[in-house]
Amino acid sequence: MAWDDGLTGKALDIAKSKAKRLRVIAGPGTGKSFAMKRRIARLLEQGVSPGNILAVTFTRTAAAALVKDLMDLDVSGCESVRVGTLHSLCFSILKRDEVFDYLQRKPNPIISFNSYGVLQYQAGPLLQDLDAPSKFGNKRDKTKRIRAFEAAWARLQSEAAGWPRSATDKAFELELTNWLRFHDAMLIGELVLLTLRYLRSNPSSPILSQFKHVIVDEYQDLNKAEQELIDLIGGKSSIAAVGDPDQSIYSFRHANPQGIKKFGDSLPGLDAKDLDECRRCPTLVVKMANDLILNNYAGESAARLHPLNGNPQGEVNIVQWNDLDEQTSGTADFVKHLIDKKGYLPGDVLILSPRRQIGYDTRDALVKKGIPCHSFFSEESLEEDEAQLAFTLLSLLVDNEDRVALRFWLGFGSQSWLENQYSILREHCEMTGDSPWKALVKVSKGKTDIHRIANVKKRFEELLGELEKIRGRSGEELVNKLFPKKKKWASALREAALADSTSDMTPAAILERLRRMITQPEVPESSDFVRIMSLHKAKGLTAKVTIVLGAIQGLIPLLLEGGTPAEKEEVIKEHRRVFYVAITRATDILCVSSFRMLEKNLAYRMRVPTRSSSGAYGQVITSQFIDELGPEAPKVQEGVAWRNGKFKC
Repeated sequence: MAWDDGLTGKALDIAKSKAKRLRVIAGPGTGKSFAMKRRIARLLEQGVSPGNILAVTFTRTAAAALVKDLMDLDVSGCESVRVGTLHSLCFSILKRDEVFDYLQRKPNPIISFNSYGVLQYQAGPLLQDLDAPSKFGNKRDKTKRIRAFEAAWARLQSEAAGWPRSATDKAFELELTNWLRFHDAMLIGELVLLTLRYLRSNPSSPILSQFKHVIVDEYQDLNKAEQELIDLIGGKSSIAAVGDPDQSIYSFRHANPQGIKKFGDSLPGLDAKDLDECRRCPTLVVKMANDLILNNYAGESAARLHPLNGNPQGEVNIVQWNDLDEQTSGTADFVKHLIDKKGYLPGDVLILSPRRQIGYDTRDALVKKGIPCHSFFSEESLEEDEAQLAFTLLSLLVDNEDRVALRFWLGFGSQSWLENQYSILREHCEMTGDSPWKALVKVSKGKTDIHRIANVKKRFEELLGELEKIRGRSGEELVNKLFPKKKKWASALREAALADSTSDMTPAAILERLRRMITQPEVPESSDFVRIMSLHKAKGLTAKVTIVLGAIQGLIPLLLEGGTPAEKEEVIKEHRRVFYVAITRATDILCVSSFRMLEKNLAYRMRVPTRSSSGAYGQVITSQFIDELGPEAPKVQEGVAWRNGKFKC
């Protein structure tokens, strides 16, 4: 197929543009992927070497889909185009140029996840070991500083990425990097930071002249450091940036909707295009989405997204249940109705939940009805203590010099992570050159005496005992020991560990599969089961039926505790964008669900405000976003009545 077969209008203009800088602002479902793959096809057909083309995607799933689409076009050389995430590109640069050795760093990523604004699991002892709260703040403050460090200290779009400016940030970076170096570890986000700093100091690096054409998808989700890295790699190239400020939803990583708006503004010859005709969604959903997002633009009334002429109106249900349990059972009944009565398949249904517990309850309700489903919450495989300890044991079985895993094990169970005793051990190691493992082996055998580390020594000897129980085991025998059958906490890890049981089942191979599953989670674009995930994870996905759960104040939107009125408004705007992304996944049916009452203890844990009421339940407030869906949105239905009426609109 020729690159321009069937291309017309804006898509043709984007594919054929020869501008040095091309900016495409593309709303949800407007065909940006279609236009960009045709752009790559044109370059290949016109003789550009595949090795000189770089396409940066936000996820590995998107990268694989782009490669498949190019191969379907039967364009010669498409399989050799460099397609992948920015982090994978950075890893290959640092590894190829042996920068890890130069920087005295090892590419051993810390495994963590975020819960209520605080990094967890292996990052737990890291946060504890950093200086006292009087200097760097509490754990949430330290987490924010780590995010700023990963973004090269450019917290705002207007700031240049680089080195820390304030004395406190400088002190924090020094302590953080010293901890990481001692523990032979790095943060995932450091890949971009280290690559940026390395290339700035090495202008003769071949990577700076390798690519003649750079295409960047989801540009609005890049922070300033990532943007500057793209500018550096593509400085001598043609760069096409594609994104949508209305889908910018990663401010915690310091991404900003202004990034795509300002791309190329300072350079002559910018070719600015826009795609605003939604081909994916029913016309009613597009109108509702447009009314919603206009609330982010005070005083503006011009539509930002337009429905495609000829698209069906679609079905939209906005329902309110009495409580969370009713929402769970009612949603499961609705999905079963769609499958049994409407002819939909489980894979046609996408369920989005603002809290994993709500998602888990819905998943369990679907399983009871015999409906295949799978949840995709990044922290779920390691959220339980048993899972963290089992994974740590496997890590230390494979490599007892894994200092991060050892640090976690030694401090686990102590609110202070045995910080003081561990600091004595670390000081000893830095003086003698011994690793923590070697030093503790000597202590355990009585060959060395390190005073005041009795609890650390006890935890280490417990570790030796646990490792002895699994030493020499491999394959399913090892998996059964670490991740037992019928243990709910073990199910995700067990499934991943046995996913390739026909080949290498050594402990190292099992660990590598688990690391890949945990650190590089991906959501399939299509499946034969109901997909359940957070609203953030829905970016880039499409489903015939999209169900958004928990549309109440405190969940959708999340409400900022403290902060100035301006900061609170920015949080609301971002969560409005998250909701906008969520509702524009649907091609046939959209359902937005809320509930009226919530158990007070659960509301407290979820940080959801409740109105005073007697008993164990409090009244919650329906999301303000439902009122913002515009005059054409259907009226809110009572959930029980909707179910009793066989789910009619």
